[in-house]
Order: sequence, then structure tokens, then C-alpha cells
Amino acid sequence: MTEVRHNGGRYGKALAAVGAATALAAGAAAPTMAMTATGGERYVALGDSYTSGPGIPQQTGGDCARSSVNYPSLTAKKLRQKSFRDVSCSGATTADMWQAQGANAPQLNALGKGTRLVTVGIGGNDVGFGEIIRTCAQLSVSDPAGDPCRKQYTESGTDELTGRINDTAPKIAKVLAAIHQRAPKAKVVLVGYPSIMPDNGVGCFPNVPIAAGDVSYLRDTEKKLNAMLQEQAGKAHIRFADTYRATVGHDVCRPAAGRWIEGAQPSRPAAPFHPNADGEQAMSRPVISQARAR
Repeated sequence: MTEVRHNGGRYGKALAAVGAATALAAGAAAPTMAMTATGGERYVALGDSYTSGPGIPQQTGGDCARSSVNYPSLTAKKLRQKSFRDVSCSGATTADMWQAQGANAPQLNALGKGTRLVTVGIGGNDVGFGEIIRTCAQLSVSDPAGDPCRKQYTESGTDELTGRINDTAPKIAKVLAAIHQRAPKAKVVLVGYPSIMPDNGVGCFPNVPIAAGDVSYLRDTEKKLNAMLQEQAGKAHIRFADTYRATVGHDVCRPAAGRWIEGAQPSRPAAPFHPNADGEQAMSRPVISQARAR
């Protein structure tokens, strides 16, 4: 049996990496006065770290940690968009569509009447991705074979994370309405989240410090989030890009050669629990498909 230590060994290193990941997910500094931005590029990408691609070379965008090969950049190249602007930012929530995130202007400022395509990937930080991963990782050492994280989030008799997803739904609806208002002629694609935990529910503790029973709990929670996003896209009469199905089988527990979502200790350039370059490439495919659809 593998020895598990709270402050050392494989588990300790993995937990330290989780801490670094959740610190990154917290994003840029507290909001300050927004920089002036003139919107109107034909393709504008909005979103959080799953859009921006932290850690994947080449990094741009300062503290927003954007990659030059994230799915917006790949989409722009494939669609031959000569007028393109990516304002996605690590740590972004729906509130950052309207408010400055550190030195970064509100993301909606990038839109204009000349915008013809908008992709947006948001909602995970409203639900609390970073805090959830950190909490589940810390609790996993207490019961590696059990489901301590699920027990904590359901101890009140209801599922707190399901409640957070439900509370995020109207925020997504508000974002989509604002995009339409600012870019009335644009095709809008709402982008879901990739397959982070194994779809078969089988984890890989301690390499990824999530207790065995919590792997399926977190998988199902993410599926609920994606289902909510798809529902909001339908209500807004816009396209939804299903990046979950596009990445199944390439989750955090896969061998490095076939892993598109890095685990607690990335073996390729990426933030922990985030897509690497192959993951962003895979995410771009359904985004491109939906952008092309009539």
C-alpha cells in the first residue's frame, strides 16, 4: 500500500500543487479602475482560465495568463479571422464581464457593433472551482477510499454545489443578454468545460489527491454545470460548444502521452487541473464547429 503523508511524499507534493493551482484560479488582483478599451473586433473571445490557457507557451496578456495557442487563438486561425481580440483572463467570474480585473478592463468592453463572432467560457469560478478542488484535495487524506468531500458539501441535507450551479444560471443569462446588447450582429458560442475528472469515475490517488468516491461526485458536479450552461445557451438562442465530450478519455488520470487535462503536478506546460496545449486544441474543435454552423 502506498504511504500517504499529509505534509510530505507524493501526496504532499500534489497538495502543494493544488494550492498553487487554486491561487492561480483566484486570478488577477482586486478590481481597480478599468483601462480604456475600444470594442469592435470581428471575433472577440471572453472567458476564464479554461479559455485563456495559463502556463501554455507562449504566454501573453500579463496576469491574465493567456496562451498564444488557446482555443480562441486556434479558432481565429482556423476561421481566418483577421480582426481578433482575446480578453479572457484567469480567475474571471461573470462579474468581470462588467468590472475591471486588476489592470484589465471589463471583458464586455471589447465588444462592439462590428463584432460578428463571440465565444465565451465562464461560470466555473462563480461556482468555486478553485475552492472545491482545494477542499476535496485536503479532505482526501482523511478517507482516500471514501467520499469526504461529497459528505462535506451535502452535510446540510442538500447539495451545496448543485445550489451554486443553480445560482450561477441567472448570471450566465445576464452575460449572454449583455453580449447581445453590445454586439447585436454577432454569432455567440457559449463554451462548456472539458472532462477534468475521469468520466468512468475511477481516480488515481495520490497522484491526483481526490478520494475515490469524490471522483464521480466531482465528475457529476461538472456535468451539472455543463448542463446548466447548455440550457442557458438554448434559452438565449445561441450555440453551445460541448468540450466535455471532445475530451473524454484524456482526463487528469490518463498517462502523460494521452493526457489533455493536467493533474495536480503537470507533466506538460499548463496550470494544474487545466488543459494543456492538446486540451486547448481539442476544445477548439467543437468551438469551430459551432462557429461555422448556420
